[in-house]
Amino acid sequence: MAETYVSGAAGRYATALFELARDANAVDAVKADLDRFSAMIAESDDLKRLVRSPVFSSEEQEKAIAALLAKAGITGLSANFFKTVAANRRLFTVEAILRDFALLVAAYKGEVTAEVTVAQPLSDAHAATLKQALDALTGKDVKLAIEVDPSLLGGLKVKIGSKLVDASLKTKLNSIRTAMKEVR
Repeated sequence: MAETYVSGAAGRYATALFELARDANAVDAVKADLDRFSAMIAESDDLKRLVRSPVFSSEEQEKAIAALLAKAGITGLSANFFKTVAANRRLFTVEAILRDFALLVAAYKGEVTAEVTVAQPLSDAHAATLKQALDALTGKDVKLAIEVDPSLLGGLKVKIGSKLVDASLKTKLNSIRTAMKEVR
């Protein structure tokens, strides 16, 4: 976990929650709760407004969050955490906290996420082959986050951390075009 750095208010909250969850042997349970809450935010414009808008008072946010947590079945450490964030008027940082917590959990478990952009959807067999190759390359358990971008024409882009490998046909054609212009 020494390689993962999170910063700012969101990073401090995520780190505090991660340490509490780790000490309680509840990292997976808390991660599941946070994933559920993240899905709720993605699905609800009203919830997005609640967490992002400074218009709502701390009391309004606390009441709304408590009701949502009860409805979603989020209890214990995770529920207390969200209530504390709302009470401290930091609910606007909750999406960054969720992201930072996921980074801390991944580092703790030795996982790495590879952002893969492809021109066409990958078959399960191709995705499995790519995952095996990236696992061998990094020596870690790589999770694939695959995005389809037809403008690549062919090939793929793979980003792991700050490293990017661009083997797309679009980039190769642009390189050829640039080289042809220089020849003139």
